[in-house]
Amino acid sequence: MTKKERFSGIVSWFEENMPVAETELHFSSPFQLLVAVILSAQCTDRRVNMTTPALFEAYPTPEKMAAAGFDDLFPYVRSISYPNSKTRHLLDMAVQLMERFGGEVPSGIDELMSLPGVGRKTANVIASIIYDKPVIAVDTHVFRVSHRLGLSDGKTPEAVEKDLESHIPENRRARAHHWLILQGRYVCTARKPSCGECGLKNWCREYRNNDKINGKQKNLDSR
Repeated sequence: MTKKERFSGIVSWFEENMPVAETELHFSSPFQLLVAVILSAQCTDRRVNMTTPALFEAYPTPEKMAAAGFDDLFPYVRSISYPNSKTRHLLDMAVQLMERFGGEVPSGIDELMSLPGVGRKTANVIASIIYDKPVIAVDTHVFRVSHRLGLSDGKTPEAVEKDLESHIPENRRARAHHWLILQGRYVCTARKPSCGECGLKNWCREYRNNDKINGKQKNLDSR
């Protein structure tokens, strides 16, 4: 199977079986999504969604957050992983939004990455969801699933991103990001992938390789 055939089959399966794929983070403005994505680094969306209602009620805009101090903001994010650094990132990010961007979340990848706490993955998430940019954010789920399926052998998130974007049409990239995240979160999990329940196994390189290995072992055992 060629990589082109693998991509085509996987994308077609997702389009048929998961036509709607969206972020599981809760937000009502670009600023709130930016805050939620920063908090979600090495933390579950579920935990972030438990934390952000009170945070957004107290600090619904970058203007209000920029005026806060560390001791004001920290209690709202203390249950999140790495609360000290994330509190500082949020405060500095809000200040820079006000000083450099008039309180608006920028749409450019480079501009987003210039904000504290915003790496390439976060920038791509914001650009994709809010501004419909044809980019794919690569987190640990996307990285793992892309390698297992055989969509990429890239050694870095940037290399995987390049492989995915070179084979997935622009009008499908925003959904493809969520397709792969949800696949990694609920089916192709890190410790115990549910291969028997996976609709992608016909195209999955790792499943096909394991199936061949198991088949050879069965033949040897039967001799």
